[in-house]
Amino acid sequence: MNKKIILEDLGLKDYKQTWEYQEKLFQSVLDTKIKNRREASELPTSNHFLFVEHPHVYTLGKSGDLSNLLISEEKLSEINATFYKINRGGDITYHGPGQIVGYPILDLENFFTDIHKYLRFLEEMVILTLAEYGLKAERSKGETGVWLDVGTPFARKICALGVRASRWVTMHGFALNVNADLGYFDHMIPCGIKGKAVTSLNVELGIAEVSTEEVKEKLLTHFSTLFEAELVQTNPAS
Repeated sequence: MNKKIILEDLGLKDYKQTWEYQEKLFQSVLDTKIKNRREASELPTSNHFLFVEHPHVYTLGKSGDLSNLLISEEKLSEINATFYKINRGGDITYHGPGQIVGYPILDLENFFTDIHKYLRFLEEMVILTLAEYGLKAERSKGETGVWLDVGTPFARKICALGVRASRWVTMHGFALNVNADLGYFDHMIPCGIKGKAVTSLNVELGIAEVSTEEVKEKLLTHFSTLFEAELVQTNPAS
């Protein structure tokens, strides 16, 4: 089993370009697995972890409801945002500047073959990271992601999750609001859940801006511990 994970920080990158890059890595891992089964070989499969920040974009999962996007295409252009229907699970999600987006493209057969455990580990990574900032984050029963003040009228979501998996290979991932412009969430029903608020780390801490690099380091520390993985830094893709 290969527990090395190639880490790339893509910086600010267009959603569609990043999606295509994810698909390329995802297909490469699948191709290796298919070749191994056909030829009874044991070529190691690679694992990847992409960090990225997207320009304003709304994405709708394959089980999502388009009515959860509350503005027209014309209005989208007015607020400098784009929209894509994509092949992950979940409903509608917003990505934008000030948000840390992580896309682990893992062959789970290198770690464990349990998609629910995988999702819980991603949530746990975020929960442990937020705890370092003095925040008690938790899961909300029946709702994927990471929340604050669950079970109260003040429940609010700080991190969204949505993944795709095939032959135990994952893609898509999580989006953690760090210094996000929360006004963009007003143009949708977040994850299709009515009456639930969203928040951002800087808002919760009452400061203008949180260091995204510091948050990334904390996320990776907890990720590598949970998955018992070795992270290998590489230069970002062009």
